[in-house]
Amino acid sequence: MEWTEDALILGTRKHGETSVILEVMTRERGRCLGLVRGGRSRRMQPTLQAGNRVTATWRARLEDHLGIFTIDPVALRAASLMETSLGLHIIQTVAGLLRLLPERDPHAALADAAEIILENTREPIVVAALMVRFELALLDDLGFGLDLSKCAATGTKQDLVYVSPKSGRAVSADAGEPYKAKMLVLPPFLKGEGTSLERSDIMNAFTLSGFFLNRHIFEPRALPPPLAREALLRDLERAIEEG
Repeated sequence: MEWTEDALILGTRKHGETSVILEVMTRERGRCLGLVRGGRSRRMQPTLQAGNRVTATWRARLEDHLGIFTIDPVALRAASLMETSLGLHIIQTVAGLLRLLPERDPHAALADAAEIILENTREPIVVAALMVRFELALLDDLGFGLDLSKCAATGTKQDLVYVSPKSGRAVSADAGEPYKAKMLVLPPFLKGEGTSLERSDIMNAFTLSGFFLNRHIFEPRALPPPLAREALLRDLERAIEEG
């Protein structure tokens, strides 16, 4: 068995004295693991950093084996990501979320979205909006997508300002008014409305996606909310405030 694909490096772990188990995300084959012989050498370590884009060739005798990776660099951006706390927490959060996907299960749109996020880490507002959409897309791919298209109570597509924490569906201002204290806020940009993003929009959006990630993903798997995500939100809030 053999295949070759461009891949995003998510991380490594030590294997023996000189090798590593490499974890990557690809468009066509999803999240994959493989052994890199000599991966702990000085020559290989700069290439095998999370956030780098590489061409990965995987070989194994049988499809269900761990397999061996041969890696060629394409875009070595890990060093620039790690120059700032924001960049570091972005790649840590993206990698952590992609690890929630089943191994070898293709999710091309999420692989593409991860690349776009990592190309925009210098623009806090842009990357914040991309990250929220990434989290919502992840929920959708895992079978827990939100329905933000119309009001769950009335069917109207107008004046949608809430999301029901029970159903994950949008709710209009009038229908949600009696229950607004229990509702989640639906920021306009998630409906394709508005021309600018405010700090409150971003924080409300992360509260929304975080609520459903916790309910459907982290809590059922007995996983704590990722520390990197919490640090990322603090970094984004600070960066947006500073302008």
